[in-house]
Amino acid sequence: MTIRKATPEDTERLLTIYTPYIENTAITFEYDVPTIEEFRQRIKDTLCEYPYLVAEEDGLVIGYAYAGPLKKRAAYQWAVETSIYLDKDYRGKGFGTALQEALEEALRQRGILNLYACISYIDPEDEYLSLDSVRFHEHMGFQLAARFHQCGKKFGRWYDVVWMEKIIGEHE
Repeated sequence: MTIRKATPEDTERLLTIYTPYIENTAITFEYDVPTIEEFRQRIKDTLCEYPYLVAEEDGLVIGYAYAGPLKKRAAYQWAVETSIYLDKDYRGKGFGTALQEALEEALRQRGILNLYACISYIDPEDEYLSLDSVRFHEHMGFQLAARFHQCGKKFGRWYDVVWMEKIIGEHE
């Protein structure tokens, strides 16, 4: 597997990976699949300030991870929200771990200290949402920081959101 910086030319494949998450899961609260142009612009906008990485296996993009601002106020400049998505056929094989580690290293090099992940949550699990993302982030060293109750509705059901946090640098 190789990990590299995403480019706008990756848009179609990244959107192909993301679309099932929108259409079949509550992992994202997005209802509608963005257009290719809209998704390409999201990638370009992110790349202006933050890392956006793709993982490839045998030349096929199998996943991506990126960071964005936690908040747009200057005092938050050392904190980011992270996201990671893998092609469904490549989950549970260590690719997500490698991609997350590469993202964290790229963020460390930029002086980022705090990572946050906003994760849809339901207990017990249902057919649209498992706790796999929470377990993945725990495995990567994230800790629960907050829980918001029934704040997102998708597929006619209310879902909680948890925020998980990982500190990757020293606060001096």
